Amino acid sequence: MPIPPSLRTLLRTIPTLAPVSNRAVLSVSGSQAAEFLNGLLACSVQGKQTYGAFLHAQGRILYDTFLYNSPTPSLLSTGPTYLIEYDPTLSEAPTLMSLLKRYVLRSKVRIQDVSEEWDVWAAWGSDSEGAQDIREWNWARSGAVEPVWQTSKWPWGTENGTILDRRAPGMGKRMLVRKGETPADASTHDLAGNDAYLLHRIMHGVPEGSVDIQPMHAFPIESNLDVMGGLDFRKGCYVGQELTVRTYHTGEVRKRILPVHISSPASLPPYMSIKPSLPSTTDNTAVKTPRLRGSSMLLSTIAIPAIGSNVGLAVVRLEHLRPDIALVVQGKKEQSWKVEPWWADWWPERSSAESA
Repeated sequence: MPIPPSLRTLLRTIPTLAPVSNRAVLSVSGSQAAEFLNGLLACSVQGKQTYGAFLHAQGRILYDTFLYNSPTPSLLSTGPTYLIEYDPTLSEAPTLMSLLKRYVLRSKVRIQDVSEEWDVWAAWGSDSEGAQDIREWNWARSGAVEPVWQTSKWPWGTENGTILDRRAPGMGKRMLVRKGETPADASTHDLAGNDAYLLHRIMHGVPEGSVDIQPMHAFPIESNLDVMGGLDFRKGCYVGQELTVRTYHTGEVRKRILPVHISSPASLPPYMSIKPSLPSTTDNTAVKTPRLRGSSMLLSTIAIPAIGSNVGLAVVRLEHLRPDIALVVQGKKEQSWKVEPWWADWWPERSSAESA
């Protein structure tokens, strides 16, 4: 299921700069900062910038995060300074500050909330932001998939405070910019609003933050953290590792977050249930089909007046991705809207040999 041709015009490919709303930043510094974070994050912390997540002990996601090398190292502690960018929306999960402090014990680290010092911006559409985005794919029997970077350079970038967003080809880069200032890219990029970045993420099939990756509920592989490069299945121990690695080796991926087209003209709230249905038949001799199990769930959406409908992200049961199955989201007063998932252009295809 490729992107519908009518939606392809929504892909904004001109150089664009947009603020990323509802993000907070924590500083973790000290001589044991890298070791401390490596024991908590599901990605490998090698003293370099990266993307990953904090999990709880049962393997569900607490926070998806970007980890930056600070552009301005701390003067109050020795060792490296890392900046963690995340969605601070209150949820069932403990705050990230309290979570980190719980594990400090005798580690030589200093943790500070520096959200009032930084804004987060995203830029995409220029040649430099997509350069050297060359990767192959490593499939597991479970359906999990990892990017294998075909470059000698660190894929997430080496410029402190700026991360090359490798979650999907074409995502561009994201930057920490001093509060109230405008990025230098403003001179070469069109300035857009928050909705432009949301649409950019949706069209590339990239979930982010507490709406798309529901804290204490979402699993990392179902939330695409594997294919987006946010999981290291071969590193040493970290919180939530056991279930994540077991799923990779012996489990089966039954759901994925996919971009969807929704026939509703108005934006819909998250977490609405998406029900599957088979076409009805009046032929009494027709072979009875098994009842369809489970449902999918809507996440972020954005209304597109130009096409009179919505696009968004949804957690979709892979067994429902069949031509004979219709997906419908039910509203109030017996309203219903058709939901059409698609695979983003960049999503890897699994060969028959890799499926064996």
